[in-house]
Amino acid sequence: MGFPIRTAFTLLAAVAAVTITTPRLRADAGPKIKKLPFGKLADGTPIQLYVLTNKNGVQAAITNFGARLVSLKVPDKNGKLADVILGYSSVEGYEKDTAYFGAIAGRYANRIAKGRFTLDGVTYKLPINNGVNSLHGGTKGFDKLVWQARELTKSANPAVELTLTSPNGDQGYPGTLHVRVIYTLTDQNALRIQYWATTDKPTVINLTNHAYFNLDGQGNGDILDTVLMINADEYTPTDKTQIPTGEIVSVKGTPFDFLKPTPIGARINENNPQLKIAGGYDHNWVVNRDHKTGLVLAARAYSPKTGRVLTVYTTEPGIQFYSGNFLDGTLVGKGGKAYKYRYGFTLETQHYPDSPNHPNFPSTVLKPGQVYRQTTVFKFSAR
Repeated sequence: MGFPIRTAFTLLAAVAAVTITTPRLRADAGPKIKKLPFGKLADGTPIQLYVLTNKNGVQAAITNFGARLVSLKVPDKNGKLADVILGYSSVEGYEKDTAYFGAIAGRYANRIAKGRFTLDGVTYKLPINNGVNSLHGGTKGFDKLVWQARELTKSANPAVELTLTSPNGDQGYPGTLHVRVIYTLTDQNALRIQYWATTDKPTVINLTNHAYFNLDGQGNGDILDTVLMINADEYTPTDKTQIPTGEIVSVKGTPFDFLKPTPIGARINENNPQLKIAGGYDHNWVVNRDHKTGLVLAARAYSPKTGRVLTVYTTEPGIQFYSGNFLDGTLVGKGGKAYKYRYGFTLETQHYPDSPNHPNFPSTVLKPGQVYRQTTVFKFSAR
């Protein structure tokens, strides 16, 4: 990986250090986990939904299909709960989904150029599923697989663990990969996602959660008025196929400068070549780490309408901000709401896209005997 690995204890301590108390929430519902049926796949496989509830009544729902975050009900400035995650009401929608709503994307989140990379002198070929490139692990990535799930009843906070074994050669990737993901909902209204993985053969790995957020509530209009801050002085521009050129450039003087909180829509339609390529924002920002190796602030989003604030902390070197440029109303989600143009945004904590083909990027190589691990925290408050 691109930076030293902290122990799980250190990461948990870092999470505690960055949490902020949030008033105005009821404390009548103790922490709990509820397992519910979530429909069946086309082949008849039954799928489950795990609903985590903290003492404030905040809820996070996770399914074992794709280890997806299905819903996240958090309060606004008046204490009113609403679901701020785009998605579907049953697994049937997710089986057909092409937007990666709430999924754990892997083995390699984001794009790999022309579906090829070379490792230890061997060139590996991956499925092409995004123009001329491979995206989010291929045609059947981790988002389309059934994970093993179990409730962590001895955890201090409601939590669910999901595990998956990806065999050698899966979607063209080398090595048998064992993956473990834990979602934990804290009483500080933070959803913590922890990842681990091991391999029996050198491979590459890049995992992320692909949740689409709308802080006004899922399906409740576009996200252009949402005020965004990204803690990054630099980003990685792309070619016309949205593959990084290999450059790491300053955001200063460009529409990619979100160091000062700025509405998403303020500059999204500027005549900028990078914005034209992606149809808006769909780029990787280099998180300012200041030589720190644990959790750091990566981004913060605020809805002036509801007062909801989303703060993102991560151990990862990059964050992909995507402004929902390809949503067009054809996907109909929870409550029968159509997800129209720019009705959601993602903040995908990650390694840089196409890192296996760019030696100057932080390494995504995982070798036998090593443990891949990362932590990301989505912290909610209101003002």
